Amino acid sequence: MYEQTILCLANSRKPPQGRCIAGKVWNAGAAGAWLRPVSERPTHEVSEADRRYPNGRLAQVLDIIKMPLLRPSPFDFQQENHVLHAAEYWQKVGVASWVNVLACVDGHEAGFWAHSQSTQNGLNDKIAEADVLRFRSSLKLIHVSDLELRVQFEDGWQGKPGKKKVRGRFTYQRQTYILSVSDAELEDAYLQRGEGAYPVGDAVLCISLVEVFHGFSFRVIASLITQQRCEAAHA
Repeated sequence: MYEQTILCLANSRKPPQGRCIAGKVWNAGAAGAWLRPVSERPTHEVSEADRRYPNGRLAQVLDIIKMPLLRPSPFDFQQENHVLHAAEYWQKVGVASWVNVLACVDGHEAGFWAHSQSTQNGLNDKIAEADVLRFRSSLKLIHVSDLELRVQFEDGWQGKPGKKKVRGRFTYQRQTYILSVSDAELEDAYLQRGEGAYPVGDAVLCISLVEVFHGFSFRVIASLITQQRCEAAHA
């Protein structure tokens, strides 16, 4: 067993009933490599029990967390994975500020944004398995200035019932993207607002590549962090 402290930058939904938690190794205010704790369950999701602190609260975006881990577990393009120690509690040791978050933003890596295709309702959100398996990273933190969130009804895949979804539209490196939002807290809040377009503007986004499904991986917004969200976390 070993311990790492991370600044949590993603807390997104992960089927069947868990979360994908990810962040950057945090050492005395300095950001290091990406780290994603995963369980030993076949689908690797983090359960509520896994992310519960000793006081009963659950780990959230912006928490600074000390977590016990068992071993690195890189898998295809998800090189950041480490198996969590399910028998031990995580410890919250702080809360990040907006300045801390900005310090974690990644530089532009052309390869991560290459080979883009588009789904029916997205834009530059889909990558073929043969292409994505060449990637050596599945997480990027970017700073954008023109984010817009859209709540819309979308038809289900392969005849499944349609549902309302939240997508984010933004420009990065002169390219426009429309990606599904899997940030659990934000998704819940915007689904309650109803259909429409909601300007956000300045934001830091955690972009994640999900595991391959039917021959493709998909870019998603795993978290959306604003200065206001950081201030609320400290309130």
